[in-house]
Amino acid sequence: MIVAIHQPNYAPWLGYFAKMARADVFVLLDDAQYTKNSYINRVQVDAGGAARWLTVPVSYRFGDPIGRVRAANENWPRAHCDTLRTLYAGAPFFAAVWPWLAERYAALPALDLAASNQALIAALAERLGIRTALRRASELGVGDAKGDDRLIALVQACGMGAAYLSGRGGDKYQDPAKFAAAGVALVYSDFAQSAYEQGHEGFVSGLSVLDALFRLGWERTAVLVARAAVPA
Repeated sequence: MIVAIHQPNYAPWLGYFAKMARADVFVLLDDAQYTKNSYINRVQVDAGGAARWLTVPVSYRFGDPIGRVRAANENWPRAHCDTLRTLYAGAPFFAAVWPWLAERYAALPALDLAASNQALIAALAERLGIRTALRRASELGVGDAKGDDRLIALVQACGMGAAYLSGRGGDKYQDPAKFAAAGVALVYSDFAQSAYEQGHEGFVSGLSVLDALFRLGWERTAVLVARAAVPA
């Protein structure tokens, strides 16, 4: 069994879903400390060839875990839908994606950032054919371990003998010997952004999965994610 662990980001990019698709269990770090100006409450979308931030306004105190962060305005889903409709109304698959997406946005628990992000991640993953189980770190009861010890504890809480799927950057700070001693295999994931037609010159990478959905539709986006999830 492969376990991946990540913060519950807002409408994340294709690489997030490719990592999820490669795992059997995906743990959302809702008890990690909230980081200002991160992908937890914002993501980039395409504004005619330039990346533009789509940001959920939040209210928090320094040191708060992500699960305690609240949105500063409960009407943000409507505002984001207005922006998305303005930016993508002319995209090839807007009509095929928009009704489904607008309905999901309307149903979000808007004031709870972690729950809202999880709901959107889960809905998008299911629609893309990803069957990975989602778990919240706060519900796994691993205590106050830090760093590698915490990752190991979370993986083991999902099932003894599980492997940890790390981002490639993890090899710069993780201690493979510590994982090996705990009986947890380390597996690394890489994601290379594939360019696709965005309706303008050049390609803006690193955008929300929503950009791909509006440009390519459900099936072609699912293919991109599935191909990237296959180990090289």
